[in-house]
Amino acid sequence: MPKEMLPVVDKPAIQYVVEEAVAAGLRDVLMITGANKQALENHFDRVPTLERTLIEKGDTGRLEQVMRSAELADVHYLRQGEPLGLGHAVLRAKQHVAEQPFAVLLGDDIIAQDETLLADMIDTHETRGASVIALLEVAPEVAHRFGIATVEPIEQTGDSPIELVRVLDLVEKPAPGTQPSNLAVIGRYVLQPEVFDILERTEAGAGGEIQLTDALREMAVEGIAGGVYGVVFRGRRFDTGDRLDYIKAIIELATEREDLGPELRPWLKEFVSRL
Repeated sequence: MPKEMLPVVDKPAIQYVVEEAVAAGLRDVLMITGANKQALENHFDRVPTLERTLIEKGDTGRLEQVMRSAELADVHYLRQGEPLGLGHAVLRAKQHVAEQPFAVLLGDDIIAQDETLLADMIDTHETRGASVIALLEVAPEVAHRFGIATVEPIEQTGDSPIELVRVLDLVEKPAPGTQPSNLAVIGRYVLQPEVFDILERTEAGAGGEIQLTDALREMAVEGIAGGVYGVVFRGRRFDTGDRLDYIKAIIELATEREDLGPELRPWLKEFVSRL
């Protein structure tokens, strides 16, 4: 099973990601998929036989859930072909995106539904006319797993709750102990279309893959298309590709559900008291 299809409570991780995009005002969704990921396409497609069965049973609750996934957005699919890295996957979207700015959301990163990270990033892009990346403070011992940013703070005007920085440099997966900061790039980007031209000439980097971080570094250092800004995110994020984070996502999101939380929260307290 693709990790993006792992169920988080009662819907797959990828649906949370698409719902986040829709909540931020984006309805044209292109999924770059790989081998053995037909399940993603099937999930967002209509299933007439299942719909008829639910109608006949009068199960309107489940029918609404099934219909919702198919009606969330205008979803398109494109195969990456060769797994040559995130930069290569983004480049595959060039023909679909054309000359428009666009957002990239990684399918195994879930941002809690009460957060406004993507909407904040889109607002920043529109205000600054530049590419915007999401940054998260991480512990030094895990920094080598991420792209790491060197930044300078920006004085915000008004009452903006966004913590905004200018990105001066980026390095993908630095060797342990060599990271320039503790600000890691996570799976949300709002990008200027000029990134495609850079990706076309970007050579394979860390892990032998074409890294999106390397292209963004060039944009940041050279100030291309307005440079790169970062929104420092201090909210809740779950990496469903990590087993512990996946379990945390299920527990936290389930406790917040009106249909599950009232019974689950007392049980959790009682369970923890026995540990």
